Amino acid sequence: MRFRLRHQSQDLELAPGELIVGRSASCKLSLDDPLVSRRHAVFLVTSDGVSIDDLASRNGVLVNGERITGPTALAVGDRVLIGGQELILRATGDGLGHETVSTEMLATIETEPSTESMAPAARVEPAGSETDTSTYRRGDAFEMLAGVGEKALAMGRVEEAERLIGTVLADVLEASRKGRNPASAVVDVAARFSARLAAATGKGAWVDYVVDLYQSEGRPCSGAVVEELYTAMRRVNAIDLARFRTYLASLRDRSSSFGPAEKFLLQRLEGLERLAALR
Repeated sequence: MRFRLRHQSQDLELAPGELIVGRSASCKLSLDDPLVSRRHAVFLVTSDGVSIDDLASRNGVLVNGERITGPTALAVGDRVLIGGQELILRATGDGLGHETVSTEMLATIETEPSTESMAPAARVEPAGSETDTSTYRRGDAFEMLAGVGEKALAMGRVEEAERLIGTVLADVLEASRKGRNPASAVVDVAARFSARLAAATGKGAWVDYVVDLYQSEGRPCSGAVVEELYTAMRRVNAIDLARFRTYLASLRDRSSSFGPAEKFLLQRLEGLERLAALR
């Protein structure tokens, strides 16, 4: 039996041998997704079937919702989650109507994102090339990543949510500090999710993250983030109040150039500071 992997609207025919999957352009299948490690996983295709193994990735590999801990045999229909990307093992000949690409052609074919998914596109590029995927400029992609974490939070898997997206949040802050200008939508989504983590975990460090991010951006928190912070502030033990006050002082210094909406947000943040001081 021959096999293929379905990713979004495209099927990838699997030739015997190894198929390395990761974010690096040197991988046979490269996925444009910050939750994917540079070399994330390997599919092994033999005459007996297909198996997958995690290559010590940051976020692991899930098969049918369960994280694998070693080489794992796959059956037709199994769903593999690598980062935020789902790959489904199919047998050649089933599910007609999808474009099929052979693994021998992967060096020259780019897969396109499905209109049914907000996930970043898988891309396949010539070996040795390096590209800036500009993930942090794409609000739609980051919304999807936050959605993965939201699902984990909704299921009560707080530690998993922190693990899944914590590193990405750190990367957004680093990008802002280094002047790489993350899209405003990405900043706001990152801050909103961090505030929700603060409420779920009781850790003030997640509120501090929001303060650091908007301090770096040089603007008030968005209205939605302020509302999340009010919820979080009632649940966290403590925040770095000095850091928060430094942020407020920097906003007050620029307040003469603020419009009515930004001035209102500043007032809301000042109320939040008073609430934090009472804790």
